[in-house]
Amino acid sequence: MEIKRDDLAGGEVINLLEEHLADMYATSPAESVHALDVDALKSPTITFYSCWKNGELLGCAALRELDANHVELKSMRTATNARNLGVASTLLQHLLTVAIERCYQQISLETGSMDFFKPARALYKKFGFEYCGPFGDYQLDANSRFMTRGV
Repeated sequence: MEIKRDDLAGGEVINLLEEHLADMYATSPAESVHALDVDALKSPTITFYSCWKNGELLGCAALRELDANHVELKSMRTATNARNLGVASTLLQHLLTVAIERCYQQISLETGSMDFFKPARALYKKFGFEYCGPFGDYQLDANSRFMTRGV
């Protein structure tokens, strides 16, 4: 698998993000969807990555800088045809490595509380994330689970 910094210009990546947003709105009330659209992911505070193998898009993820010490995991998504191949673990390990290289002290995330998000929460726990309260601009929400870990 090859992970590369992505400029969000490719149709395959945009399609994967649109699928991600559609799933978020299908499983969560609109006011509890915190997934970012393509334009928002082009913010200078966000670094977006895509994961490929033999020219096929397998997944994506992003890091959003909250401050000089704290970064947020955003837009973690594995393509449907690449599920259970270790894509999410590979992407997450890459993001943790980037966070270490950039000298962040903490990495946090928001994910859903519904069963749909149970595999994601299990993955994050496997990588040492623990449940926490809201961070950044988030508010307490029964449909959200917040997780964090040191870098």
